[in-house]
Amino acid sequence: MSRSYRFPADFVWGAATSAYQIEGSPLADGAGPSIWQRFAHTPGMMANGDTGDVACDHYHRYKDDVQLMRALGLKSYRFSLAWGRVLPEGTGRINQKGLDFYSRLVDELLENGIEPNATLFHWDLPAALDDRGGWLNRDSADWFAEYASVVFKALDGRVKLWSTINEPWVVTDGGYLHGVLAPGHRNKYEAPIAAHNIMRASGAGIQAYRAVGKHQIGVVFNIEPKYPASDNPKDLAATRRAQAYMNEQFADPALLGSYPPELKDIFEDAWPDFPSDDFSLTKQPVDFVGINYYTRSVVRHDRRAYPQIGKRVYQRNTTHTETSWEVYEKGLKDTLVWFKDRYGDVPIYVTENGAAFYDPPVAESDIVQDPLRIDYLRKHLRALHESIEAGVNVKGYYAWSLLDNLEWSLGFSKRFGLYHVDFATQKRTPKASAKFYANVIQTHGASLGD
Repeated sequence: MSRSYRFPADFVWGAATSAYQIEGSPLADGAGPSIWQRFAHTPGMMANGDTGDVACDHYHRYKDDVQLMRALGLKSYRFSLAWGRVLPEGTGRINQKGLDFYSRLVDELLENGIEPNATLFHWDLPAALDDRGGWLNRDSADWFAEYASVVFKALDGRVKLWSTINEPWVVTDGGYLHGVLAPGHRNKYEAPIAAHNIMRASGAGIQAYRAVGKHQIGVVFNIEPKYPASDNPKDLAATRRAQAYMNEQFADPALLGSYPPELKDIFEDAWPDFPSDDFSLTKQPVDFVGINYYTRSVVRHDRRAYPQIGKRVYQRNTTHTETSWEVYEKGLKDTLVWFKDRYGDVPIYVTENGAAFYDPPVAESDIVQDPLRIDYLRKHLRALHESIEAGVNVKGYYAWSLLDNLEWSLGFSKRFGLYHVDFATQKRTPKASAKFYANVIQTHGASLGD
């Protein structure tokens, strides 16, 4: 007899995207360029020279894309706004045409029975603000609050779920420490400063929402659980540092009002002493937390590693995605239980979860067969259900991603979508995983027991 995987009746089923990855037309209708516009047009930074100039052309095709969401039976759609569309210089002058695009998108979603879930910042800082120091400038918290207030006043009420920042760890690790993401810096002294100011900005954005908003706001972290490669004390210590660096560096100041002490060991002389008053800003009451989960990391001590967080050990005889991430669904439950144990019973949305696998060529009027993605989703949704049974207050799940899109510096080489996109013609073709996910939604998860 198979067990039941039926989810609560009010569980939110969704899918997620982000602005620069799907919209295209990044400079249309008076929008200001972002750091990703600059980064993508810098030779050698993007796979195959890909850019977000067209991407999925969602800026023009959003109505058709909403119909794809409706066909899935989505209850909610998580998207981000491009800051530079709204405020081309990052502050000051409002570009009404840019704001109107998001207003039309929100109206289209609501007309089709889909709740909007809006993220204010998904990595695409206005280039004009980068010229003023970007996240290294303490004024960035005020810049973000100004931008957030403009958007809240225009859309709150129609939008009832808001997030401030998406994955601050990726912004700082990739953008300021290792230089593989925009703005492309490689500076160990910058990374903790940028991280701290991002969390100050998130707090300032939440404060701005409390002044005018009437619904719910949170922040989104990517969590990758760390497991030691052995019981060797050096491996255990490296694992603890890796956990602090990736999973606690941002959640702790937001939810506990402090930093884990291991960060001083990790960054050594690059770790600054932050003003204690800053933590009253970073620690603002949230209505929920978004958690993005893709894989785990098994950690071994490596004295050559920088920062001092050990080395990821490749796991043999397991399935890996096209991005070389191990498929490890147990890590999702471990993550959610750990999060509750450390931070309390805050409501959680799994705001991203998905996988890039090879997709075969699309035949005319065909469906793309993607059994590995279906297997990934099934396993993780079962683990999610087990997390709820274990007492974690999970309110919803957003598959990453609705569409194949620009996978940042990897360009169009990795496909995460439920719908295949032919980037030459912009034709959308459903994958078998879309049909699978639609059935999960329709049965409230009961089909996971089949």
